[in-house]
Amino acid sequence: MEEPEHPTASKSPPSSPPQRRQLCSHCDRPLPVCLCYALPATPLPTKTKILIIRHPHESRHKLNTTPLISKTLLNATTVSSRRLLPHHLPNQSPPAIYLFPPSPTAPAVTLSQLKSSNLLNYQTTPLLLIVFDATWKHAKEMVSASEGVLKGLALRVCLDGVDENVTGGSIYDNELVLRKEPFGGCVSTLEAVARCLGVIEPNGDEVQGVLIGVLREMVRLQAGFLKPLKPRPKMLKKSKHKEEDNDQLG
Repeated sequence: MEEPEHPTASKSPPSSPPQRRQLCSHCDRPLPVCLCYALPATPLPTKTKILIIRHPHESRHKLNTTPLISKTLLNATTVSSRRLLPHHLPNQSPPAIYLFPPSPTAPAVTLSQLKSSNLLNYQTTPLLLIVFDATWKHAKEMVSASEGVLKGLALRVCLDGVDENVTGGSIYDNELVLRKEPFGGCVSTLEAVARCLGVIEPNGDEVQGVLIGVLREMVRLQAGFLKPLKPRPKMLKKSKHKEEDNDQLG
């Protein structure tokens, strides 16, 4: 025979699932940091085709700037992949460049050199701009895995001022930086694309200005939700602690 339920027993109410943040239906960002007011009414057309190979992990980062490129530029395409594959390329691929810093075995042409020498005749011939969107570690892996496709297809181009001996910036000392960069000259994907198009597009100044304006507003809004970093106290080594203890005992 079943025992009757104790009259004083109380059941705890079921916990409600956490509410997800509401996203803007246009810019796909949380409503408190909506960027629709900074985006152009219609995406800007460009002579250059932009192909962004985004590492799958980047879709999890709230501060990833690639979606804003697609919202701003008409001819920007994003592919989620760990490397560039032949079927990612347009059927009739124009001359191509890809953005990545130089290495001892793979030199790169700077944007200034590209502009002064008019390599690839970019002023009269449309280009395909290939960009790898990932953390520095993953980006190096992606470029290495893509070398079979890049070789003979694209010229490696880098931004001016790349210096591995200089520490990169953070949001607290640069109005355009969202995350800590590995070294000087490294910037977000959006800023890299903006600076490159500023050189190779006929109306480069206008395109660059719009992209940088969007990025500047994104950083400004995000900065309002970040807490200042407090320096961690230096930890003394155990040996140092022992020396101090012995001094106190003596």
